[in-house]
Amino acid sequence: MLHTIPTSDIGPLGPPMTHAVETCVHCGFCLAACPTYRELGQEMDTPRGRIVLMKEVLEGTLTPADAQPHVDRCLGCLACEPACPSGVPYRDLISPFRAWVQGKVERPLAEKINRFIAAQTIPFPARFRLATRLGQLGKMLRPLVPASLRPMLDLVPAQVPPAQAWPAVTPAHGERRARVALLAGCAQRVLDPDINTATIEVLARHGVEVHVPAAQGCCGGLAWHTGAPAAAQTFARRNLAAFPADVDAILTNAAGCGSAMHEYHLILRGTADEARAEAFRHRVLDVSVFLHRLGLRDLPPAETRPQKIAYHDACHLANAQGVRREPRELLRSLPGVELCELADAHLCCGSAGTYNLDQPAIAASLGEQKARAVIATGASVVASGNIGCLTQLRLHLARLGSPITVRHTFQILRDATTRAR
Repeated sequence: MLHTIPTSDIGPLGPPMTHAVETCVHCGFCLAACPTYRELGQEMDTPRGRIVLMKEVLEGTLTPADAQPHVDRCLGCLACEPACPSGVPYRDLISPFRAWVQGKVERPLAEKINRFIAAQTIPFPARFRLATRLGQLGKMLRPLVPASLRPMLDLVPAQVPPAQAWPAVTPAHGERRARVALLAGCAQRVLDPDINTATIEVLARHGVEVHVPAAQGCCGGLAWHTGAPAAAQTFARRNLAAFPADVDAILTNAAGCGSAMHEYHLILRGTADEARAEAFRHRVLDVSVFLHRLGLRDLPPAETRPQKIAYHDACHLANAQGVRREPRELLRSLPGVELCELADAHLCCGSAGTYNLDQPAIAASLGEQKARAVIATGASVVASGNIGCLTQLRLHLARLGSPITVRHTFQILRDATTRAR
């Protein structure tokens, strides 16, 4: 129980944070599921340990600065939630706590610069594209770049694909079975815009009319998970206004974005938009769930050959949204596909939004472990449903010299059902 600080002093996020703290019985089942505990072996770098730290900060018996290093090291992967027998809603604590302590902790200048650059570029595709171009130049001048900025350079791809644009409305092929609106994303538009192209093509082939609202923006996830609530609220309100009400669903093809949109009720808690956010989040679905529910049309496939595909669970798809079965069943429906499971599949790949920038050593270790697990399957392709995971897998498979192709689930579906010409 939080006795020292009334929830009114914590603000509108006090009740969900208090509930999460009170639900934890400190049993320790979360430890085995926590990637940072596996990496660091410290109690304070587990969900249970962080809950104790956050509780003491909220009660005023510990300073935010004392808890901050351990809270920062949390990936936010939410692997602790399905592992927890008490049903602790850890997501209702970790991001709200980061938002609440904003401004209460003084960060080093280098860290402030990194966070500022990420916040001012990644959510804005045009800026992010320019930043990747500058990053490619920075790679050539790496010895001159400050050490604190080098983790950013490591993530810059050797090539940035050409920009793509999508019609405001793509009609369904044949009889229309549904109408949806698609979140186009931010980083994904720059790093792999073909994911959106593939998603729209697959949906249209299966009788879905796809709307891509021009007024949409970033989901707000990056801001929310790094403790910038005002920015997260701005992004959330923009999307509440941008997405139409007369569609069957609002679809996402990036797990992190879908997870963030499901938390709009928290982001906008205590504001005039809270009720709208609550209704909105229930209309958001991952594209794999929507297509699985709708059912695949019997389309003539392209020429196929046996293919071994490894499937990587994006944390914010499997843990945050509970989506595991649907993408696997969609892939298994393709002729000649043998789907492979990864060892320690529950462990995060280390991407986790800007985690690569904030905690590069831990992120690199987790990324290498995940890449080795993919290689061990003997697959020729690895599929996932999140741009951050795909980027992390490409980076670490390349570092290990692996030729394994990294693809979004819907790119594989698109390619497998393209009619032979």
